[in-house]
Amino acid sequence: MAKKSARGLQRLVDATVYSFKGLRAAWSQEEAFRQEILMVLVLVPAAFWLGRTTAQRILLLATCFLVLIVELLNSAIESVVDRIGEEDHPLSGRAKDMGSAAVLMSLIATALVWGLVAWQRWTGGP
Repeated sequence: MAKKSARGLQRLVDATVYSFKGLRAAWSQEEAFRQEILMVLVLVPAAFWLGRTTAQRILLLATCFLVLIVELLNSAIESVVDRIGEEDHPLSGRAKDMGSAAVLMSLIATALVWGLVAWQRWTGGP
């Protein structure tokens, strides 16, 4: 029999509990997530120092959180693939590789945004 979904405020409470369970699982099981959290802890204060405008600060902060979001999704993909089976399969490998590529793209976007904002701050460029 299907589980009856909560409604209203209870649904919001349940979703929040599940979200925190996911964050705890990522922290305890994923070294990359822990490393990225440490990176964010350094970069968040730096964003307020480096960014001159509200828009720049939002971009700097958003890219930091984008990395965490993509890492969580990548970890979820890896968990589902591993749940299906540990044996090598081209589709499993492709799914994991694409998740990893998404993390790489988010890191590149972060580096580009931070680099451009830093360049503008220190050179007075546009």
